[in-house]
Amino acid sequence: QLQLVESGGGLVQAGGSLRPSCAAFGRTFSIYAMGWPRQVPGNGRGFVAGISDNGGITDYVDSMKCRFTNSRDNAKKTVYLQMNNLKPEDTGVYYCAAALYGVSRVGTRYRYWGQGTQVTVSS
Repeated sequence: QLQLVESGGGLVQAGGSLRPSCAAFGRTFSIYAMGWPRQVPGNGRGFVAGISDNGGITDYVDSMKCRFTNSRDNAKKTVYLQMNNLKPEDTGVYYCAAALYGVSRVGTRYRYWGQGTQVTVSS
């Protein structure tokens, strides 16, 4: 069992930065790959970024690749998403989710989900 709690979203102007984090509660955090799906109203939920269980592999959608950095601290049971040069189209609810067997862009691979944190970027 794993409980995930996101924080660190907020309202920021275009060009600004945010660093959402996701804290895990449970004994086996280090065996899970972590993903960051995003919910955009009217567009459903899509993959943004992911990181492998040991942090050695990261994956990003093309539009975030040079602006977002995914990292994790397994000792603290926390994963981070550094978001730089934010754009209005980055607006959405960002979830963190945990999956076994590696990073995936497929939502159904993720077994545990957090409650989400709102990121709003104004122009």
